[in-house]
Amino acid sequence: MRAIWKGSISFGLVNIPVALFPATRTEELKFRLLRASDLSPVNYRRVAEKDGKEVPWEELVKGYEYEKGKFVVLREEDFKRVDIEATQTVNIEAFVAQEEVNPVFFSKPYYMEPQKGADRAYVLLREALRASGKIGIARVVIKTREHLAAVKPQEEGLMLELMHWASELREVEEFRQPAESKPAAKELAMARTLIESMTQSWNPEAYKDEYREALETIIEEKIASGGKTLPGKARAPKEATNVIDLVAVLEQSLRGGGAKKPPPRRKPKSPRKPAKRKEAA
Repeated sequence: MRAIWKGSISFGLVNIPVALFPATRTEELKFRLLRASDLSPVNYRRVAEKDGKEVPWEELVKGYEYEKGKFVVLREEDFKRVDIEATQTVNIEAFVAQEEVNPVFFSKPYYMEPQKGADRAYVLLREALRASGKIGIARVVIKTREHLAAVKPQEEGLMLELMHWASELREVEEFRQPAESKPAAKELAMARTLIESMTQSWNPEAYKDEYREALETIIEEKIASGGKTLPGKARAPKEATNVIDLVAVLEQSLRGGGAKKPPPRRKPKSPRKPAKRKEAA
């Protein structure tokens, strides 16, 4: 896997060369738009609004609409003028206790790989963060955009997690708050008992994308049948129910033993890829 960014972690006089790699992958099934008559793929065209003509890649520029219908063009050299040094540095500005940061701020994780000669300083920062319970709050520029980010210890390495700016988060006051602020003691006790009865060790492999697996099965069935839609009854979606008597519902849940037993721990499977048909591209 190629690094998406190479630079260094910087704080005080410390400089640690690192490379960034995505820590997650998207496993959504990708679909192409096709013409129904012959299954020819339909491509997205770059069409100008003014005259409807297709625009070649070499004639495209980036523009910012500062007023309705008025644009200013930004070229590659303009982007390079924006703090060129910062584009290669994860500049840690402060260390804060991790529990002080609301999880809603965290957005996207990346693994930070130490570059040649950086192992000792990398391990020292990792262990110092772990021992102190702190994370580094930094600024970093990736692909022409500045991000707020956190440097965290993660198992044997360091992770850079991009964060939302405070201005990007909606205020809780924008949403309807519950009318009741404190539950009855009996309801709270029963709810806590139910939570305890359903408590188990965290096993991420026990949870899988059932919708994606079911869709893969349908795709494989259609490939095997030559593209025919096989008979089958679609399940009706479950309707939401209003909880009227919370105590009665909690009692019923407790009598039923809470949650189902978790499935046994298993190794994660590699994502299946359905076979491709040439005519479907």
